Amino acid sequence: MERMQKECLQCQMESLPLRMKKFGITENEGRKLLAELEKEIQQIDFEASNSPEITRNILEKMRSYSTVADPYRMEKKESNRKMLARYEEFQKKVIASRNPFDTALRLAIAGNIIDFGPNHVFNVDQVLEKVLYGRFAIDHSRKLQAAIEKAGIVLYLGDNCGEIVLDKLFLETMGHPDVWFAVREKPVLNDATLKEARETGMHEVAKVISNGDDCPSTVLHRVSREFRELYDSADLIISKGMGNYEGLMNEKDPRLFFLMMIKCQVIGNLLGVNKGDFIVKQNFP
Repeated sequence: MERMQKECLQCQMESLPLRMKKFGITENEGRKLLAELEKEIQQIDFEASNSPEITRNILEKMRSYSTVADPYRMEKKESNRKMLARYEEFQKKVIASRNPFDTALRLAIAGNIIDFGPNHVFNVDQVLEKVLYGRFAIDHSRKLQAAIEKAGIVLYLGDNCGEIVLDKLFLETMGHPDVWFAVREKPVLNDATLKEARETGMHEVAKVISNGDDCPSTVLHRVSREFRELYDSADLIISKGMGNYEGLMNEKDPRLFFLMMIKCQVIGNLLGVNKGDFIVKQNFP
């Protein structure tokens, strides 16, 4: 685990120049920031911290050098706008398919490509084609469908903007009467907050709740009491994306199903799959 955290930190450090630019941090201020980060990084307890918390703390330090509250505001807005413009197209594809649940699930997972994380370049249509007609590297989709049918309360942990439009389509197709959709409390990277969820109309298919935290993940010791009570009472928890996976991967909880694209080989190695693979995985105790 410590090795993983250090590899993830190296990726974070490589992304600093781009992120400082997004925060509008000057070259002079950037040198001061890097000096402070270097000291703090040396003190990190990699056994006690996880990658999303380290990311969150780095971003908080960057925010202290900036007046930019939401560096990815335009990317988030544009991602949602582009995907909403194609909602009817995707909806028709689901309705016309032999297995609407499977198609909507695949579209939702394909949406996980929409990410502005470190070194991440993506082509949405290329990925849509791959995931719609390819095979999942880990496929517990039938178990997921059965769990949805049995569940009283479903909690869906959202991830990035743009992607959440396809999550909405999946939830609409799912048609479950008691679904909650969770977002971040404050802007962090291109993760969805209550604001962006409302803009997509997510409230039309689910009850939307903030998890009370600004990690790009779901880290249970950091979330609000309200969210934790919902999390504990849910019969099924659908966790979207690698960020949420990194926060929850050590939870021994079979209620958890992870839906994601593998965006780095560090995570791929943990799961025995390859970068670029798509998975639907139940978390077994």
